[in-house]
Amino acid sequence: MELVSLNAGDGVLFGLDIPEHVNVWLQAAALRPGDEAWAEQNLRRALAANPDQIETYIALTKLFCYRGRLDEAEEMALTALDKAAVQAGVDRDWRRLGSAATDWSLFDGPARLLLYSLKALAFISLRQQRLAHADDILGLLLSLDPLDRVGASVVRDIAKGVADDDD
Repeated sequence: MELVSLNAGDGVLFGLDIPEHVNVWLQAAALRPGDEAWAEQNLRRALAANPDQIETYIALTKLFCYRGRLDEAEEMALTALDKAAVQAGVDRDWRRLGSAATDWSLFDGPARLLLYSLKALAFISLRQQRLAHADDILGLLLSLDPLDRVGASVVRDIAKGVADDDD
């Protein structure tokens, strides 16, 4: 999900095509990263300004995940996943996605955000001790993003460590 937190010099680059009226709230949320209430309030304002802006759901996913609010993080990741699928014109059920569904290699756009949302969902599933679910998602990510452009290998390494600990 690093696309959401690339430093852009005069703020945080949440994506390449974010309308200014949404970006204002996203930048406000990033101003005080340690203040969860502030960040959430401003991210929710960004959602109100444009409820179809996938990057905002991803930012909320990260915020909730970092704070251990895993159920809310999962809800945001699933919403981002659904919106990204609709905007990318692919199946809304991630289990039915295949490598031919769209161009998964594009740097920006809804297909890439869908991959980031899947990565987040896999990580959340690991934190919730739903290892088989995480493994299913990670397997799909490997087939959709074989060059690991979204960094799912990091989550795969965590999953492997969790599995090794269970043995």
